[in-house]
Amino acid sequence: MNQSAPVNVAVGRASPGALLELLKPITWFPPMWAFVCGWVSAGPGTGINGWSLLAGIALTGPLVCGASQVVNDWYDRDVDALNEPHRPIPSGRAPGNAALWFALVWTLFAQSWALMLGPWVAAATFFGLLLAWAYSAPPLRLKMNGWWGNSAVALSYEGLAWVTGAAIVLGGDLPSAPILIIALLYSIGAHGIMTLNDFKSVEGDLQMGIRSLPAQLGRERAAKVACLFMLLPQLAVITLLLHWQLAPHAAAVTMVVVAQCLAMKRLLSDPKELAPWYNATGVSLFVLGMMSAAVGLGGWFT
Repeated sequence: MNQSAPVNVAVGRASPGALLELLKPITWFPPMWAFVCGWVSAGPGTGINGWSLLAGIALTGPLVCGASQVVNDWYDRDVDALNEPHRPIPSGRAPGNAALWFALVWTLFAQSWALMLGPWVAAATFFGLLLAWAYSAPPLRLKMNGWWGNSAVALSYEGLAWVTGAAIVLGGDLPSAPILIIALLYSIGAHGIMTLNDFKSVEGDLQMGIRSLPAQLGRERAAKVACLFMLLPQLAVITLLLHWQLAPHAAAVTMVVVAQCLAMKRLLSDPKELAPWYNATGVSLFVLGMMSAAVGLGGWFT
């Protein structure tokens, strides 16, 4: 049964510190890393310069990811009033509709920033922002179901950020098919990472009616599903790298996959206790594999 608590609706201005907290800088790393992987995967082309690199990192991290976090906090304000009353909205540090206006302005700012970086960067950003709102906002509110919500976040944080990085190097053009395929495969893999992130909130999800995969399937089955989502796309990446005659990079991805399998074996022995441990070890290996594949695609050492 859903429960709600009164939210502070006082009027006034949000402090800069409260707005920064809404942007949640700790969440910016995954899309920024995927952006750099996309940048590397496009190779040392003519589009590379310091400005575009910094502009792209700012776009994928503080702007797009930041906007998604503000949107999520606004539409989760009733839940946060119960579980995290210290957050800026329920605590009153972002009073009234300040957070909603901030989400709207920051979304428009992110899209305007993307328009400076080329048509395909703007298109990827638009799709990512659309998913961010669909994830949190009614009527879709994709986060209410783990299958859809995790897909939206994984595609935004990994695939679209990767495409953005590659497109900037290419002067705003659409990246090649191999880059798009690898970006999609790592997006699918990131679905499993999102599932493991949900392990920390199973009890709250059950209480609030959020059908995350651990809440739907139980922790044991959800952990197996997460492992399959992470493992199978990486095996496809290895196969494609071999097909493209990038054997050294396929070998590098293989090594990190083997290490992940060992970590997965331990995870499955006690998913409830070991999910945080896997997020610190197995996920680190996953992102190293991403960069190995990106370096191969970009031909940096050929």
